[in-house]
Amino acid sequence: MLFKLILFSAFAGITVFIGGLLANVFDHHVTDSPVKYEFIHTSMSFGAGIILSALAFVLLPKGMEVLSVWGVTGSFLSGAILFMLLDRKLAESNSQQATLLAMMMDFVPESIALGAVFAIEPQLSLLLALFIGLQNLPESFNAFRDMVQSGFSVKRTLTIFFGLSFFGVISALIGHFLLSEHPNLTAHLMILASGGILYLLIQDIIPASKLDKSYLTSLGATLGFLVGIFGEMLI
Repeated sequence: MLFKLILFSAFAGITVFIGGLLANVFDHHVTDSPVKYEFIHTSMSFGAGIILSALAFVLLPKGMEVLSVWGVTGSFLSGAILFMLLDRKLAESNSQQATLLAMMMDFVPESIALGAVFAIEPQLSLLLALFIGLQNLPESFNAFRDMVQSGFSVKRTLTIFFGLSFFGVISALIGHFLLSEHPNLTAHLMILASGGILYLLIQDIIPASKLDKSYLTSLGATLGFLVGIFGEMLI
């Protein structure tokens, strides 16, 4: 049984590295053109839609089932303020890592939730792993490009992404062994992540995905959210 959990969470995590590889290939082997830039911005908005769906269908609902209104309010505001401070710090250093932060903010809590529910509903864990893996692809694609543009080398960025891909397994094991009997703590973590994700979406990711005279970017966000709807209905 434990092997299955490791397998599920490994799949959810390895897509972080795969998304980075795809972004590297795309940047170096696709000729610059208006179509290329439109694809890039549409993929950014698609990833934003998936992140938003994770917040709307997984993190917030699961946390709200457990916590009181004051518990939700406190954790949500704490997450928003925490990531406002982190975002401000990154802005002062001219870094462009908001997409990476947002990706990890839903990747880690969802992986913890995957591990926490595995012992009770293994099939739910499988579908959750598929959902996490799908949303990691466009998120890591965009995060890779952001990091390279902010000054990281391709080799260093891919190395970081390879390391981050194991966070899914680590988080799932933490959820399974440490948090499966502490639903309140898990719920606070999910709501905290929700506040941070929403701040980053509004402040950085959605504005950056906007492209003048292009309507596909908004459609991309809508399709990304639709992926979340499919995932929620399948789960």
